[in-house]
Amino acid sequence: MTGKSMTPEEVVGQLRSGMTLGIGGWGSRRKPMALVRALLRSEVTDLTVISYGGPDVGLLAAAGRIRRLVAPFATLDSIPLEPHFRAARERAAFTLTELDEAMFMWGLHAAANRLPFLPVRAGLGSDVMRVNPELRTVASPYEDGEELVAVPALRMDAALVHLNRADRLGNAQYLGPDPYFDDLFCEAADAAYVSCEQLVETAELAKAGPPQSLLVSRHSVTGVVETPGGAHFTSCVPDYERDEAFQKLYATTPWPEFAERFLSGASEHDYQSAVRTWHEEQQK
Repeated sequence: MTGKSMTPEEVVGQLRSGMTLGIGGWGSRRKPMALVRALLRSEVTDLTVISYGGPDVGLLAAAGRIRRLVAPFATLDSIPLEPHFRAARERAAFTLTELDEAMFMWGLHAAANRLPFLPVRAGLGSDVMRVNPELRTVASPYEDGEELVAVPALRMDAALVHLNRADRLGNAQYLGPDPYFDDLFCEAADAAYVSCEQLVETAELAKAGPPQSLLVSRHSVTGVVETPGGAHFTSCVPDYERDEAFQKLYATTPWPEFAERFLSGASEHDYQSAVRTWHEEQQK
């Protein structure tokens, strides 16, 4: 069978400094963290990151890899504001384009449909227009003449997403409660890389969930990576919940200390081993 299987390192090998990189998931939910950690082990930097931000943004910001961030928020969910994002933003480590959640979604839709923008009402009458003076409005060409925000397409050079299951051709499936727009990230990017908890045969995807759970189609996927636990410490239900204890450690530990203990290894295996060791220590 012809397949698109890759390793995390092979995925990162396709990325370059200065790229615009989309990262799927939502807050601290089903983030492609193994791919983000592989990115941290590389020299790739100066990125424009497009994300419903969570610890993916926090890690990259703390490591100094972000030049510009486009996001509606950066949160750990149970911890409202991502602390490493906040610290980096307070020291003006990158520029921020902060959009309304709906504006962000329509920017993804515009990019996925290869449109330059989409007209929306979201953002009108809010400070989004004030803090983003580059945003423009357009008038409806019809009789109503309504003024609308022209939300620009959020095109990406590459996108990283994490799903529960996938086949080797790049079809991917979510089994949790929410798709988190991962399909739009893939379709809005020139190249898309899917990590998953488990690679299965194509026929098994139909057995695992309803048709609508088959979120990502192979036509929009460049490569697929099997990474069990690859969303840790974010949630990837029903496979596992968020590791709240470890997330609290991440949020409260100075970045150099956290990075040295958990991110200085040569592989994802080293990271997961370090996490297991830490959990064992907590039981003593």
